[in-house]
Amino acid sequence: MRSFTAVVGPAARRGLARLMPVAQLLRAGGARVRVEYTGGVGQAREVARRCAADGEVVLAAGGDGTLRCLGAALSGTGGVLGVVPAGRGNDLARQLGLPHRAEDVAELLLHGEPRRIDVLDAGGETVLGSVYAGVDAAANERANRARFTPAGLVYPLAGARALLGWRPTGYRLEVDGRELSARAYSVVVANSGYYGGGLHVAPDAVVDDGLLDVIVLGGVSKLLFPLVLREMRSGVHVRRPGVTVLRGAMVTVAADRPVPAYADGDPLTTLGELRVRVLPAALSILAPP
Repeated sequence: MRSFTAVVGPAARRGLARLMPVAQLLRAGGARVRVEYTGGVGQAREVARRCAADGEVVLAAGGDGTLRCLGAALSGTGGVLGVVPAGRGNDLARQLGLPHRAEDVAELLLHGEPRRIDVLDAGGETVLGSVYAGVDAAANERANRARFTPAGLVYPLAGARALLGWRPTGYRLEVDGRELSARAYSVVVANSGYYGGGLHVAPDAVVDDGLLDVIVLGGVSKLLFPLVLREMRSGVHVRRPGVTVLRGAMVTVAADRPVPAYADGDPLTTLGELRVRVLPAALSILAPP
């Protein structure tokens, strides 16, 4: 029977609320479950690596930022990550088809088989889902500051406010040696197809194909861009002439002015130039096949 350690950070109220009923079900199923409280990212990753080395499944109870924190610690090791989805976006959980009901989560954690997925190396930082630079990163910045907005409105309102003051940026891209220049609202380098709380920005992305999907969002007026955002819910935006889709294992993105770049819901850098490469099958995670 598996042993689990939930690695919990300082801002963990939502994660703990979701974790407790799952932990009770795991214990009822015969598993050993313990919780390690940590004071920050560095300590959380150190604890995760130690627990994985002891043969325990590391539990991430949170959203995409929590998964990235602990997944980065286990990437390239034999450690296994288990997930209790408890964030506002849960985009990687959506891509992997992870359950949300406590009973279903516990069943997967107890009896599911580890699945190996790719991760991204973005300028030396490990990313699980996607890297994005432009208006969507500016919207993410606003969303992270929102405190009293209902969860379902956080990302739509943040996106609308970011778009009002945004102007398209000149990007230069190199994807496996192919070069492209474009004026665009954003460039997304995706391992997982979802971001921004359910937007299907890269509908053909697969987390274990050894490739990155690059989406260049440009070629549309600011008045029409909200329609593009609405189309992202189903992924049909990629059919628009102004949206370019590329695929490769190594991507370099540069901008003609400083723009924010985010990764898995958290700030990554201010873009000048960033190189992103895929690390195939680097992380083991308990997920449906």
